[in-house]
Amino acid sequence: MFINTLNPILFHAGFITIRWYGLFLTIGIILAVAIYHKLFKEKNYSIDLVYDLSIWLVIGGLIGARLGHIIFYNLDYFLAHPREIIMINHGGLASHGMTIGIILTLLIYQKVKKIDIKKYFDLLIIPIPLLAVFIRLGNFFNSEIIGKQTDMPWGIYFPKADNGEMILRHASQMYESLTALVIFGIIYFIYKKYKNIPQYFITNLFLLLYFSSRFLLEFFKERFILFHFPLSMGQLLSLPFIIWAVYWFWKNKNIKTLKH
Repeated sequence: MFINTLNPILFHAGFITIRWYGLFLTIGIILAVAIYHKLFKEKNYSIDLVYDLSIWLVIGGLIGARLGHIIFYNLDYFLAHPREIIMINHGGLASHGMTIGIILTLLIYQKVKKIDIKKYFDLLIIPIPLLAVFIRLGNFFNSEIIGKQTDMPWGIYFPKADNGEMILRHASQMYESLTALVIFGIIYFIYKKYKNIPQYFITNLFLLLYFSSRFLLEFFKERFILFHFPLSMGQLLSLPFIIWAVYWFWKNKNIKTLKH
């Protein structure tokens, strides 16, 4: 059994503080951009477009993720502490908000740049699960988003989150991190293995796999309950994405045309 006494601060000198969360987030972004570069090069798309789009997506995704966390989970706190709104290196990014932010950013980019974004949409979604992998690692180092109590042998103690008490809990952050890694593997495998993949297939597969797993893994967390509703906030926010993806697959029967 592991006792999580990890220091969330990687480096501190004077007014400079580097946190593990910020480092993991940066690694995730760099990997995503590297994958964009590879995918665009394989398709003979403009490499300049990769970096321009990446800047937009990083900004739009982070704004969406931060606003999602603030609005859906901690509005009262941030209204009382507005200076902390911009401190994303401390944690506090919501995957639901990030997904909305990325989609809206792509639509805005299409409008501003006057290009057809549709042919790039699925490519741009492929590395997104990797961001979740590294963000959840950052959550683990921060001892946040902790799991429910358990007696399983793989349980972990989070004394920093439990005011020094030794309570064995599910490592829900690691569950989500590993699941996101598997989802990335599935999506990337399908993209490389099959030809004639219908447009938006990858996007909706991501929505279905990621938010369905998120819905299920919420049962292992200390959940944020709204108005004594039986589902957590994370589950409620996941449902629209799941419903939309199921509807898309039902409506687009041509998904059977996937070929090696």
